[in-house]
Amino acid sequence: MTSNRSVGIDLRALRKNRGLTVTEMSALIGRSIGFISQIERGLSQPSINDLRKIAAVFGVPISFFFSESAAHPSEARHIVRRDDRRSLGTPAGGVVDQLLSPDLGGSFETLLSEFAPHSELVDAVQRGTEEAGYVISGTLEIEISGVWHELRQGDSFRFVGEPYRWRNRTDAPAILVWVIAPPVY
Repeated sequence: MTSNRSVGIDLRALRKNRGLTVTEMSALIGRSIGFISQIERGLSQPSINDLRKIAAVFGVPISFFFSESAAHPSEARHIVRRDDRRSLGTPAGGVVDQLLSPDLGGSFETLLSEFAPHSELVDAVQRGTEEAGYVISGTLEIEISGVWHELRQGDSFRFVGEPYRWRNRTDAPAILVWVIAPPVY
């Protein structure tokens, strides 16, 4: 598992990004307010069972909390090496995101998103975010405010607070860099 401090930083960022108070978080996982506070400050380490509950609340795999980075201390807060990326989301949803940022803190998050062949987000999502993306490879169709757009390698997009959904109707994955502000993970 990553250090107590790293787990705490990620927990605080996830909680704040979702607009949850420490009190609400403690109720959701059945632990005390003080315990949540200690985790966030790097003073306590959650159990595997606690991490399962936390992961479920935020919709991230439990493995998110177990990434061991071989990063040199001078890189730890600034650089993410290819083999050290943390996965968010699950293949069952048709998209797997890898966190390109060193942690979940900050005013935006940068993701490498892989959309599986023949996958689709059926119901439109609308959140109070600004989102932008760049297609590295493949083809992805994205509907923004009721209008479908086909994006291919080298294309990009941006929208602010508008309903959107996506689909990949091809036999190949679509890979995008996706930036979201404020963070949603």
